[in-house]
Amino acid sequence: MNPGQLTLLGSTICVMLTTHFSVQLISEHLLHWKKPKEQKAILIIVLMAPIYAIDSYVGLLDFRGSKAFFMFLESIKECYEALVIAKFLALLYSYLNISISKNIVPDEIKGREIHHSFPMTLFQPHTARLNHHTLKLLKYWTWQFVVIRPVCSILMITLQLLGLYTSWVSWTFTIILNISVSLALYSLVVFYHVFAKELGPHKPLAKFLCIKGIVFFCFWQGIVLDTLVSLGVIRSHHFWLDVEHLEEALQNVLVCVEMVFFSAFQQHAYSVAPYRDDIAKVEKKD
Repeated sequence: MNPGQLTLLGSTICVMLTTHFSVQLISEHLLHWKKPKEQKAILIIVLMAPIYAIDSYVGLLDFRGSKAFFMFLESIKECYEALVIAKFLALLYSYLNISISKNIVPDEIKGREIHHSFPMTLFQPHTARLNHHTLKLLKYWTWQFVVIRPVCSILMITLQLLGLYTSWVSWTFTIILNISVSLALYSLVVFYHVFAKELGPHKPLAKFLCIKGIVFFCFWQGIVLDTLVSLGVIRSHHFWLDVEHLEEALQNVLVCVEMVFFSAFQQHAYSVAPYRDDIAKVEKKD
């Protein structure tokens, strides 16, 4: 087998493993369907790894595709990422029995201090008290990315097809999306710090790292690969691909491999054990 076939075979195995781990975890949650509101959010989050892997695999199969094609595949991942971030916040709200739409905020958590850090202190006071308004603000900071990400994706693909996607336009979108996703992740971090004690039993840090890890690796390794290809450090004769699409192909291979580890880690972070234990306790009482 030539290097191209070996790479494709390895990527195929990685996608199959990722799908296996994710389907196994989803099946366990469906078999122990105890808290629909929480578990629906968990299923959407768990699907992030196989969706990323399959999406990258499709791009690997057609590595000679157009820039617009690769941008479309990348947009699928990033739009789903926005949905996952929103669902993760909804999951945390569910753990704490908070409902912004119904104006339900437990009395025991009202009045807690929220400490903002730079650069948010340019727009917000360094210390704020937790109430319905501040919780709604954290929610808006998260949901703005859910709106901005797909809008930017549509504009980027349209401009690429029209031949108007110049370098400065690319960097403009990159800056906008970086600010947007950073604000969304910041709101999740602030929320975690305020409720660290109550969220402790639910392993929120492990859950958050699953999401942030996927976002971190996919984004920053894409920037690094783009830079290395632009500087000529990575060239086409080093690999089995055309230099024009070398960056996209390497990114897709790396994502396929990385999703295996993230899907395996999700088995721990989003374990069905708490729901299995709840059912066992109910049966014992009966």
